[in-house]
Amino acid sequence: MNDYKTLTPAISVAGQLQPDDMKALAEAGFHTVINNRPDGEGEDQPTSDALAGAAAEAGLQYHYLPIIPGEISDEQIQRFGQLLTDNRAPVMAFCRTGNRSSTLWALSQSSRLDPQTVLATTSAAGYDLEKQRPRLEQRWQQGQNADAARRSPANDWDVLIIGGGAGGLAAAASLLKRRPSLNVAVVEPRDTHYYQPAWTLVGAGAFRRRDTARPMTQVMPRGSKWIRARVAGFDPERNQVILDDGDRLGYRALIVAPGLELNLDAVEGLRDSLGHNGVTSNYLFEHAPYTWECVQNLKHGRALFTQPPMPIKCAGAPQKALYLSCHHWEQRGVLKNIDVHFHNAGEALFGVADFVPPLMEYIRRYNATLNFRSTLQAVDAGHRKAWFVDRDQDGNAREREESFDLLHVTPPQKAPAFVADSPLANNAGWVDLDPASLQHPRFTNVFALGDVAGTSNAKTAAAVRKQAPVLAENLLSVLDGRSPGAAYDGYGACPLTVEKGKVILAEFGYQGVLQPTFPLAPTQARSLYWWLKAKAMPRIYFDLMLKGHEWLTGPAK
Repeated sequence: MNDYKTLTPAISVAGQLQPDDMKALAEAGFHTVINNRPDGEGEDQPTSDALAGAAAEAGLQYHYLPIIPGEISDEQIQRFGQLLTDNRAPVMAFCRTGNRSSTLWALSQSSRLDPQTVLATTSAAGYDLEKQRPRLEQRWQQGQNADAARRSPANDWDVLIIGGGAGGLAAAASLLKRRPSLNVAVVEPRDTHYYQPAWTLVGAGAFRRRDTARPMTQVMPRGSKWIRARVAGFDPERNQVILDDGDRLGYRALIVAPGLELNLDAVEGLRDSLGHNGVTSNYLFEHAPYTWECVQNLKHGRALFTQPPMPIKCAGAPQKALYLSCHHWEQRGVLKNIDVHFHNAGEALFGVADFVPPLMEYIRRYNATLNFRSTLQAVDAGHRKAWFVDRDQDGNAREREESFDLLHVTPPQKAPAFVADSPLANNAGWVDLDPASLQHPRFTNVFALGDVAGTSNAKTAAAVRKQAPVLAENLLSVLDGRSPGAAYDGYGACPLTVEKGKVILAEFGYQGVLQPTFPLAPTQARSLYWWLKAKAMPRIYFDLMLKGHEWLTGPAK
């Protein structure tokens, strides 16, 4: 593959690519290819069809947007910008030399980036686009005028939703199902939406990673407006959200649902170690396939699995990775050669006591060693070393060094800083909420759901499925001048994948009260639940929950 130039982390440009380059692009981390060179410009030029076939074989999205030199239309600029919005980054765009692709990028971004910034970016990549300055300046001014109109106080929102993950989109869909006339906006900086519950299956070779990602434009609920921006803070006294560019958005009601953040820097060396020498994590989209690679390659040695202090999203996921890995090794006849350890910062295998006995049966079956009150502190992938702090029942600490051949890490997790440092946060940094109504105790037009919520339920997508209808009912009551009447009972679900093909479906609410959906013994591993986890739940998520279809989720009163 010829040398390419990176314009931003989201897009690079290159000269003519060949079909053989597509595999290398995929291996380099690209997800989308845009061909800006018309067929037949050069004798040795491959056809777009040949390139499209090679891209599909490599798992890349491919788009053909041919540009004749010197004849870039406004329609083509808009189309290129839309491709960048609708497809997963990073994107590789190419033509004969890369000049047309870099020009398209510059013009497509000129309504939001000033000409000097655009020209400096392309110049740093080796493309002199100074002759495009008049057009860039014109488009920049047009963009500024449009922004001024869009940001006027008259265009404040009925409901402003922070976060385009499971919580934000499910809430938007539930609201608009009940009241389609609402003026709803979702503030989300990412261009891709992820179905995170399947990443554990990706790490076990049982699900395709690309099927967990969809462009944000495809999942945004009908009738809602997507504002692609980052939030810097909240001003609930004025009913405003502050964006990182200093702009403010007004609202009648606010929903806070940005999820949580993986705190990779809380473990020394983790950020640099991930993806190398057996250090992996199913909690990251880019590393879940590496888990499966490591599991397949390990025939003997030591495998460590970690779980940090609570709260974390999907508290069962750390041990799911252990069970599925051990089952693979058991099936291949190599488990007896692998020393398996589970380091859990907590004091119990699972937070709901009813499910501990059946899980312990699998721990014994896989001959895994449990290390409670053991927290990962540092990693050195190069030397395959990990350091833990172990605490006894009296709180006394000692450091322990462990060698490994595979280390699956569940990173520590925290609320986003713009939430934790805001007037909306509780003492732990999460959004302060009434656990039943999901309403803020001081700012009554503010609600929250999902991982950022300061409630004691398990942080799972299943919890969001039950929270969204409750929140929608209560928020509409507030807008109508009534008191909230719907109640969330703390429901959460954790499909514990104890082996490939069997799941213990743990469903429970506040105080660990069991809430099974099916009239079956809830602690028994079943093939039916594997089908539910691997096949049904992704469809329920995308086709029902994110579209406002509330199957088995009617809110209690």
